[in-house]
Amino acid sequence: MNDDAQILIARLLTHQTLRRDDKLVRRALSDELFRAELDARLFGCGMKLLDNVYADHVTLALTREIEPKIFGARDSWQNNNFGLARDGVALLVVLWAQIILPKRERQEAHQHADQNQNDMFGKDKPLPSAEESSIGISYRALLADFGDKLGKKTRMDMNLGQLAKLGFIEKKGDAILEGPLLDLMMDTDTLKERILNGALAEIFGPAATKSLASTEPAIANATAADSDSADDTAAHTAAHITE
Repeated sequence: MNDDAQILIARLLTHQTLRRDDKLVRRALSDELFRAELDARLFGCGMKLLDNVYADHVTLALTREIEPKIFGARDSWQNNNFGLARDGVALLVVLWAQIILPKRERQEAHQHADQNQNDMFGKDKPLPSAEESSIGISYRALLADFGDKLGKKTRMDMNLGQLAKLGFIEKKGDAILEGPLLDLMMDTDTLKERILNGALAEIFGPAATKSLASTEPAIANATAADSDSADDTAAHTAAHITE
């Protein structure tokens, strides 16, 4: 007989992502016993559930320990686990910085807005959904700002198509919008300094990374403390995409 944990795992494997408001996903995020059973089953297969309060979806990913056994022991696999070239990974990071960071700021601002400051025991409002808060960016602006650094129009269009196919973005006319995976597959706490001070610093130069960093004050004020090359940083970014 099928049980709920089995059904949820099978659905995630089949559909890649499920919305947070899905009945079984809500149970996984709120029922500790059910989540423990789900985590144990996934761990037995070298996988884990990825969720993020800022994102509207959840997905499955490999655990860090199992990745080398799946993709190989050498660092080179990390650049190719999604078939993304170095400029594709850089484009993904640019899109994340320009779409996700402003969205998170809007979500948090809305969450704390209109709170009664005299209510000592008031609770935070739920975060607005990504669908409500994410407004995307203009394709023409992206091309004008970063096209020369990302292989010009033909190469950038090819990478955008691949990112859309993978579920990181959605394209609607001139707008590039957040896809189900864009805010799930980036380990922000680990990568935010490395992204801006590592890969993007070499690919785009100090001026461009400073412009991107200004989107998020905490990142703009972070100190550069990473000796990895741009290739290594892009590789680790791709590696966290699979985690």
